Amino acid sequence: MKLSTGRWVSGDDFFDREKELELLEAGVRDGNHMVMTGQRRIGKTSVLHELGRRLERRGWVFLFADVEADRSEEDLIASLAKAIHPVTPIRTRLARDMGRRLRELVGRVEEVSAHRFAVRFRAGLDSGNWRRHGEELIAHCAEHDHGALIVIDEVPIFLARLFRQENGGRRVEEFLSWLRATFQEIDGRDLALIVSGSIGLAPLVERLGISDRINYLDPIRLGPWNREVSVRCFEELTRSYGLSTDDGVGQAVYEHLGIGIPQHVQSFFARLRNYVRMHDRSRIALDDVAEVYHTELLGPSGQNDLAHYEARLRDGLGDEHRYGIAMEILAEAAVQGIFSADARRQLEERHSKLVKDASRQVADAVAVLVHDGYLEQGLDGHRFASNLLRDWWKTRFRHNYRPLVEESRDSVRD
Repeated sequence: MKLSTGRWVSGDDFFDREKELELLEAGVRDGNHMVMTGQRRIGKTSVLHELGRRLERRGWVFLFADVEADRSEEDLIASLAKAIHPVTPIRTRLARDMGRRLRELVGRVEEVSAHRFAVRFRAGLDSGNWRRHGEELIAHCAEHDHGALIVIDEVPIFLARLFRQENGGRRVEEFLSWLRATFQEIDGRDLALIVSGSIGLAPLVERLGISDRINYLDPIRLGPWNREVSVRCFEELTRSYGLSTDDGVGQAVYEHLGIGIPQHVQSFFARLRNYVRMHDRSRIALDDVAEVYHTELLGPSGQNDLAHYEARLRDGLGDEHRYGIAMEILAEAAVQGIFSADARRQLEERHSKLVKDASRQVADAVAVLVHDGYLEQGLDGHRFASNLLRDWWKTRFRHNYRPLVEESRDSVRD
């Protein structure tokens, strides 16, 4: 088993998730369309690539289009064309049926790389024809003899970016309506769609009042590993890299993390491995766990991972004001250990002086933070689900943040 802290894995490096894969494969083979959700670093991309590998062994075609960098509907269709290019039967049918202008732009399809094909294909798309060419691409996939799975990854980021552009709300609604109509039109054939992403699609469509545009997608939630699986993964990594451990090291790793996010388990192992190597050892001691957690995971290198979470949070919330509210909520939950009902009322009161719909904006921010796995709701408020995320934010804000509950007490005294 190879260590992976940034890339997706498949085959021998893939660990666990058998139940989720069985559920996904059954849904795909039945022709169902799905939306995969789950908090960041949970392994959605790895699960989807492993699913694709297993389907390909049964003759299916697996098409994976990453649209994180796309800025327009035309860009997304070109990304889908790029995913199709390596599949010779679909590519051949597509080349045969392309219009004259596209054929002139693309040239001999079999002689250009997938990237160059996508660039040339994109040059032939505009606001008037992307729907038609997108429908043609998807229809060609549906004609494959043994079935096809199309995965469009990071759709929520694409839609959030689209939403911030001119007429963004209308364009998001029109795109989602087009996608739904296109796949519903070809129901009954061996073609399945999975939409996935590292921020939530549901909070965005709920905010726009268009939740019905994704009601044809069966939701699949990918949760964290439990304690047993997390410890087994850690122990398998130690064996693969020729290391030994004191009793209880794997358990201590899980206790520090709080929940089993696969990338965090792997990252913790990577830092422990480097730590013992730097000290000319091949054994991980129990005391090493706390040392590496505080100096490495919470240190400067760990802050790079935190930057990723912040960037995704900004993408998911869509505007600076909601993003600022979310950061205050996270700071409160980290420093105080909870975002309580009193703190929420104080936050709403403060922002009501700046915007008319402060309660709604706070509610939107909380919904995104819960949906995307930052916080979980309890009887007395919202707390971090992950100890690591909590400690990241606590390390950052504990010296320069005044808790909302203190402001509430001051206002009562005044």
